[in-house]
Amino acid sequence: MAEQMDEWGQLLTAANTGDSRAYALFLQAVAPVMRGIVRAKGAGLGEAACEDVVQEVLLAIHLKRHTWDPSAPVRPWLYAIARYKVVDAFRSRGRRVDLPIEDFADDLAAEAGPDPTEAADMAKMIGMLDGRSAQIVRKIGLEGASVAETGQLLTMSEGAVRVALHRALKTLAVLRERHVK
Repeated sequence: MAEQMDEWGQLLTAANTGDSRAYALFLQAVAPVMRGIVRAKGAGLGEAACEDVVQEVLLAIHLKRHTWDPSAPVRPWLYAIARYKVVDAFRSRGRRVDLPIEDFADDLAAEAGPDPTEAADMAKMIGMLDGRSAQIVRKIGLEGASVAETGQLLTMSEGAVRVALHRALKTLAVLRERHVK
């Protein structure tokens, strides 16, 4: 391990003096190590975010390589950059936690059932109709009464109930269009 660190220091020293081959070798050597550090420290970030952090670490190394003191070991300098980039990633994420939905798809599936807001919406829309039209729509549409039963209850002929129902449904369609927009 000490030999590896000395080699990294020699490569970075050569890179800082303009040796592009040494710089390429340095990055090839440290990139897998930085990737491992970021994945270990940033496990809660997710794989894609960790790879983004690795790229930020490598960019920071590139931009700040002139700040490394050749008399100091390279490893602590690299680890500090990685640590700060992971902390920045957690900080920028805030309290948000990203979890793949595929892991929970089976648990999240809700049983098919009536929409709990549907009844209130229908009652509100039907309440906008005049009294007799609202009664006809409630009896036939919601309670399931027949046209004949509704006619008897409201002392109307079956034909008049059908015409009133048709007009009420037309009015509901117009009201719905106004409220949807």
